[in-house]
Amino acid sequence: MLSRSTITAAAIRIVSTRDYRSLTMAGLARELGVSTSALYNHVSSKRDVLVLIQDRLNEQIDCTGFDTLDWPEALRVWARSYRDCYIRHTALIPIMAVLPVADAPQSLQMYERVTGALEDAGVPGAEAVDLIVGVEALVFGAAYDASAPADIFDPGHRADLAPRFAAAAAARGSDAREVADHAFELTLDALIDGLRRRIERGDPSR
Repeated sequence: MLSRSTITAAAIRIVSTRDYRSLTMAGLARELGVSTSALYNHVSSKRDVLVLIQDRLNEQIDCTGFDTLDWPEALRVWARSYRDCYIRHTALIPIMAVLPVADAPQSLQMYERVTGALEDAGVPGAEAVDLIVGVEALVFGAAYDASAPADIFDPGHRADLAPRFAAAAAARGSDAREVADHAFELTLDALIDGLRRRIERGDPSR
């Protein structure tokens, strides 16, 4: 039976297995085996479909830590879950990273919980949003990095141009996912620890 839920699943499938250009209303109708006019009985436009995708993905992100944990650990749990979600859906990052959140209830509720936790910790509201943007930039980049090859920083025959970098990159290890995880955790810790210090000295603002 055609529904907004089945439309969302089909749209995600199209982008994940083909590409964003394949996601058209006509292409979505073909994927679902229905007429385009039948599709318009459930969604009004392609943007409506994108909002459904955004909400479907963002409702998978774990925000429960903001109910029970101190803000630094809750922020870590949220960021890790956010990254894990988009590791599974890297093809959707270019779309989701720039899609406005208007009319996306799950996304808005997620941002409300994070903003509330940061404001309660002493971060001014505008800067709380800036921090959300910063964490998202880290999350999306780290999601891509998780699928990068182990030899991405191998200089090949030109190690002479960057000998210190080449040696440092080689010391990271050969397990691509392990080094990607470490890079993400290191940067996330630096972000959160820096914010904590600014809050402790009573000046979280720039």
